[in-house]
Amino acid sequence: METIVNKVAESGIVTLDLADYIPKDEALVTFDLKPFLFREMILREKDYRAELQTHDWAQYAGKNVAILCSVEAIIPMWAYMLAANYLQPVSEYVYFGSIEELKRERTLHNIATIDAKEYTDKRVVVKGCGETPIPESAYVAITNKLRPVAKSIMYGEPCSTVPIYKKPNNPNKAI
Repeated sequence: METIVNKVAESGIVTLDLADYIPKDEALVTFDLKPFLFREMILREKDYRAELQTHDWAQYAGKNVAILCSVEAIIPMWAYMLAANYLQPVSEYVYFGSIEELKRERTLHNIATIDAKEYTDKRVVVKGCGETPIPESAYVAITNKLRPVAKSIMYGEPCSTVPIYKKPNNPNKAI
């Protein structure tokens, strides 16, 4: 009987799944200034400060928080700063913008923390298919991160890849 050999497993290819670097939805929450506005239009400093002091900040513990205002109102810059001041000690991270922008920001941060040395002279496949949507910026970030160290970078699945980069055999040779 002939032994079946898994050539993909023996190829030394390392698969990197960017979905592993996307924060989970339960770790992402918003802090909306809308409930703090008078008639959903005006921010009164004295009332805002009083409400912030009594607000339940524990609900943001360990979470990534997107600060925003979901209605059209003129919000002074210090109002966002004051919210961030209360959120910073309890939350994991505070960001101004939407949940999608926050998710993208945290994904890029997580990719930036990857130790590129682990991929030195490795053949890396950046997984291209999956259930989790991956922002384009994540693919650009991982390419920038790995190109200086990886032997090669590919996109897709180990059995079917699109070549992205291959380190030249002679780095001093002109291309």
